[in-house]
Amino acid sequence: MIEWRKNNDALNTANRGNPCESGLCTLCDSACKGKCETWMSSMRGREMLYPRKFGYITSGSANVTSVGLGYHALRIQGYAYGWRGHNGSNDADHCIFPEVSTATAFGKSIPVKCRVPIMTGALGSTFVAARYWDSFAVGAALCGFPIVVGENVVGVDRKSVLKHGRIETSPELDRRIGVFLKYYDGHGAIIVQMNVEDTRNGVAEYLVEKYGNKVILELKWGQGAKCIGGEIQVSDLEYARFLKNRGYIVDPDPNDPAVEAAFKAGAIRAFARHSRLGGTNLSSGQQVRDDFMKAVAHLRHIGHERITLKTGSYGMEALALAIRCATDAKLDLLTIDGSGGGTGMSPWNMMEHWGVPSLPLHAKAYEYIKLLADRGLAVPDLSFAGGFAREDHIFKALALGAPFVKLVCMGRAPMIPAFLGSNIEGVLRPDRRSAVNGHWDELPGTVSCFGDKPEEIFASLEAVKAKVGAAEIKNIPFGAIALYAYADKLACGLQQFMAGARVSRISDISRNDLMASNRETAQETGIPYMTDAENDKALAMLKS
Repeated sequence: MIEWRKNNDALNTANRGNPCESGLCTLCDSACKGKCETWMSSMRGREMLYPRKFGYITSGSANVTSVGLGYHALRIQGYAYGWRGHNGSNDADHCIFPEVSTATAFGKSIPVKCRVPIMTGALGSTFVAARYWDSFAVGAALCGFPIVVGENVVGVDRKSVLKHGRIETSPELDRRIGVFLKYYDGHGAIIVQMNVEDTRNGVAEYLVEKYGNKVILELKWGQGAKCIGGEIQVSDLEYARFLKNRGYIVDPDPNDPAVEAAFKAGAIRAFARHSRLGGTNLSSGQQVRDDFMKAVAHLRHIGHERITLKTGSYGMEALALAIRCATDAKLDLLTIDGSGGGTGMSPWNMMEHWGVPSLPLHAKAYEYIKLLADRGLAVPDLSFAGGFAREDHIFKALALGAPFVKLVCMGRAPMIPAFLGSNIEGVLRPDRRSAVNGHWDELPGTVSCFGDKPEEIFASLEAVKAKVGAAEIKNIPFGAIALYAYADKLACGLQQFMAGARVSRISDISRNDLMASNRETAQETGIPYMTDAENDKALAMLKS
C-alpha cells in the first residue's frame, strides 16, 4: 500500500484528513480552514510553485522513488538540448517558459478554444454544486476552460415545470447557464450532461430550443466514482416525496408509513435519491452501438451540432465500446473517468473497490484509440479524468494520451477555490455571507497571515480586475478570483514542465516525454522504464 504524505514542509502545506494520490484529502470539507496545496494555491497562485522562505532555506525532494501502479509512478523527461514546436524563434531569448502556450482546442464542426487544458467534472444536482455555482462558472469563464453542468439539475429543481413529462421551464438550469455566458469571451464552453431521467424530461429539446449552439450536450454513460447512477441525500420528507413523484428512486421509500414514523422520531434523518442505470434493454455491444447511433442522429436532427460522451471506469469491452461509439458518431469529445475520481457522495466502499483505476484505464484508452486512428478512422478528442489536481498531473495525462488527449478533467480540485473564496468573502463582506454560503465568522490564521484585505490575500485579484474592469470587479465572487489564482498556478507550472521537455505547445507533448519509475508501470503503460528510455540513443552516442 502506498502512503501519501500529509505534510509538505517545503511548501508549508498540510492535509487535514488522509490524502489521496491527487494531494487532496479523501473528504474535502467546504468549511475547511486549510491548508492543502490546492487550498493554498487558491490564494497565492503561482507562488505555490516554489518552496517557502526562499533565500533562507534549502529543500530536497522526498519523492525520488515510486512503488506501485499509478500516475505517481510516471516521471517527466527533461532534455539538454533542442526545442519542439514553433513560437517565433528557436533562440534562447524566446525558448523560455513564459512564452510556452497552454492553449488547446477540442471538437470537430465548431472547435472549442481553451486557454488552459483543463475542464471541470460534472457539477450536477448535488447541493454543493448549486451553492457554489457562481464561483465555479464565473471562474471558468474568466479562465477560459469548459465547465460541465451535471445530470439531474432539472429533475431536482422544485421550481422547474414539466408538462406531459417534458420540461417547460427550469430556473436552476437557466441560472447556471446564464452565469457562465455572462462572462464567456469565446474561450471554454458550457456543457450540459444528460442521463436517463434528463432524456425522459426532454432536456436536449429544451436546450437546443432556448440556447441553440451556445451549449454543448454531454451524454453520460458513467463515472469513476461509482457503478450506479448519480445520487444526492435530502433531509426533508416532503422534498423526498417530491423527488419520488418526479420518477426518481428514493431510498428509503418516503411513502412507507414505517419510514415516515422513523423519520419523525429522528431515527431516519436523510433520503438518498438515485438515478437509473442506462442500457438495461440492451444485451450486446452491437445493440449498444446501434442504439447510440440512433440517439445521436436524433440529437443532431433536432439541432445539436456539438455532442460529447462521458464514460466511467468500466472494463475493457465498455472502454472500447465508448471509443468506437464516439468515433462512429463523430463526437467532439470523449471523457474517460478512472476509479478514484468523483465530486459528490458516492457510496464509500463502492468508490474504494469498484472499477479500473485511472492509469491502467487511460493506458488502455490510448492503445484502443490508436488502433482506430492507425486504421484511418477520425477518432474523437479525449479528456482524461480521475484524481487530478496539480500541474504535473496535467502534463502526465496529456503525454500519456498524446496526441489524442486535449484536456484533463478535474472534479474536486477546482471546487476548493470556490469553497475558500466564499468563506473569505463571507468574513470580509458579512452582508454577503449567506448569499455565498460562507462558513466562517473570522479569518483563520492560515488566511490572515497574508492580510485582511482581498487585495492582500488573493494574488490574482489585480489580474481579474484588469480583465473585467474596476467597476465590475465588485460583482465577481471571491471564489471565482480564487479559481483564477489556482488556474494561473496550474498554467505556470505546466509551462515550466513543458519548457523543460523542450515543447512550446500542447500539441507538441508526446509519450516520449514520460518515463516509468518502476517496471510494473512500464509494462502496463508501454512507457519505458527510466533507464531504458533513450538508452539506444545513449549507446549510439558512446559507440560513435
